[in-house]
Amino acid sequence: MFDQVISNKRKSIALIVAFVLLIIGVGAAIGYVLKFGWIGLLIAVPIAAIGAITSYYSSDKVALAMAGARPADPAQFAQLNNLVESMAIAAGLPKPAVYVVDDPAPNAFATGRNPDHAAIAVTTGLLQIMNRVELEGVIAHEMSHIKNYDILVGTIAVICVGVVVIGTDIAARMLWFRDNDRSGGNPIFMVIGILTIILAPIAAMAMKAAISRRRETLADFSGVELTRYPPGLIGALEKLKNDQAVVRHHSNAIAHLYIESPSETRKSWLNRLFETHPPIDERIAALRSM
Repeated sequence: MFDQVISNKRKSIALIVAFVLLIIGVGAAIGYVLKFGWIGLLIAVPIAAIGAITSYYSSDKVALAMAGARPADPAQFAQLNNLVESMAIAAGLPKPAVYVVDDPAPNAFATGRNPDHAAIAVTTGLLQIMNRVELEGVIAHEMSHIKNYDILVGTIAVICVGVVVIGTDIAARMLWFRDNDRSGGNPIFMVIGILTIILAPIAAMAMKAAISRRRETLADFSGVELTRYPPGLIGALEKLKNDQAVVRHHSNAIAHLYIESPSETRKSWLNRLFETHPPIDERIAALRSM
């Protein structure tokens, strides 16, 4: 498990670099296509730097705000707070901040930049349908994301993907309304620039989804290591599978943070490329094989 933490830290750094390079590439493409010259690149570099810094220090607050989370009152949500504290002790971590999302759909997520600055949020729907051992399994899963530094990668992706999507969307609109009489530039580079603007958001979303799918499976296994009771998480996943409610105020930007995809299941092979979670049946089968 220690090796996995080290590996995730390295991958976190690699992800930051990859997103910064992608944002710079998008800025260069926008500058060329819209005839901004080096101005586009000069604008993209500080935006990329600001995006990376903001992602590191503030993306947990952004994720919690986007989910509509509020602090879980220790008196009102005593069992939840107690389970989070016990799982933190089992993991050898400080207790993360505990939040509740007022939503009937059962779900949960962890966010933050490191174990000292982390939070776990659960929906009221999850608290209603889970018994104690099942809720413990869910909390252990989320605590594993914190322990393995998955939360850093996930929260970085929240803002970096947003920067890419918003930047390319603005560029596409400007390209549509720009003066078509302006000419010049290598047509091959022009095509490459336009394709970059079109494909960059797709690449960013695919990067986020591929990393998330693998880490969900790892968090299942490491969560069971914390509880020493696989039936708890298995029972929780079975209930999540059977519940058809969809999180009402979810955002695709933070979908990868949840224990289960907060949106409706999509079936086409192309959409599965962007799924942030492995199928629940596969996750249950893997846990039963332990």
